[in-house]
Amino acid sequence: MRPSPFDVHQVVRELAEARRRWRESQQRSNEPGGRELPSREALTQILDLLRGALFPMRLGPPDLRQEGEDFYVGHTLDTVLQSLLSQVQLELRYAHKHEPSVDAATLELRAEQIVRDFAHSLPQLRELLDSDVLAAYAGDPAARSVDEVLLCYPGIQAMIHHRVAHRLYELGVPLLARIVAELAHSETGIDIHPGARIGPGFFIDHGTGVVIGETAVIGERVRIYQAVTLGAKSFPTDEEGNPQKGLPRHPIVEDEVVIYAGATVLGRVTLGRGSTVGGNVWLTHDLAPGTHITQARSQHAQSGAEA
Repeated sequence: MRPSPFDVHQVVRELAEARRRWRESQQRSNEPGGRELPSREALTQILDLLRGALFPMRLGPPDLRQEGEDFYVGHTLDTVLQSLLSQVQLELRYAHKHEPSVDAATLELRAEQIVRDFAHSLPQLRELLDSDVLAAYAGDPAARSVDEVLLCYPGIQAMIHHRVAHRLYELGVPLLARIVAELAHSETGIDIHPGARIGPGFFIDHGTGVVIGETAVIGERVRIYQAVTLGAKSFPTDEEGNPQKGLPRHPIVEDEVVIYAGATVLGRVTLGRGSTVGGNVWLTHDLAPGTHITQARSQHAQSGAEA
C-alpha cells in the first residue's frame, strides 16, 4: 500500500494533541468508557420515530394500516423510550460527574423517572400539537387541509420539536432539550429555545428567521410570521461581568396576539391580549390589550383603526 500523499498520520497526531490540550484546559476526562455527552444522531432518530408514534397515519411508515396503529405505536415507543433513557443517563452522568455524593444507582433511578414522566406526557403533547395544526389551518387561507399543514408546514415541524424539547427542559435534562430544539432550527430556520412557554393554538406562518428566547411566555391562539424576534433587550451581569442566567428577559405575549413579519420585540415587555404588532416594528415597551401598532407612524392606538 503506497503511503498517503496527504500526511494523514501527521494530521491525526496533531488532532490528538489538540484534543488533549482542550480536555486538560476544560478539566475533561479522557472518556475511557465511551462518550460522555448525548448524541445528536441518536436524538435525530428518536425524533423521527416519535413523530411517527404521535401521528402514525401521517408521519409513520408509508405502508401502515389503521388496524395496525396501536401495535406500531407501542413497538415504536418502546424503541424510542429505551433510546431516550440512554441519552438521559448520559446527560445526568455528565451533569453530576464532579459530585461524588451522587451515586450511579441514584442517577439510574432518576433517569428512569424522567423517561417515565415524559412518556406519560405524550397524550397531552399530542393534544397541544393538534391545537397548533388546527390554528395553522384556520389561520392560513392557502391551507387546503389539516393533513397538508401537518405534512408540509415548517412551523408545525418546529412545534413538534418544541413541545418535546420543552417537556424535556421541564423534566431537568436541558442539554437534550437544547439539542432537540437545534435540530428543528437546522431543518426549518425557526429558533425556539426549549425554555419558552407556549400555549395551545400557536401558529408560525412561513417561519424562516423566527427567534423566541428562553424566558418568553406566549399565551393561547397567538400567530406570528417570518423573521419575528422575541428577544432580550439587555443581559444583566454579575460582579465578574458574566451574564446572569435564567432571569426573565424576554416578552410576555398574551392570548390572541398577532405579530407580523420582521417585527422585533425586546425585553420583559407585555403584549396585551388581542394586540397586533405590524411588520418591521421595533418594540421595547408594553402594549395594552387591543392595541395596534405599525411602523409607518411609530405610534400606537387603542382598539380600533391601526395607527
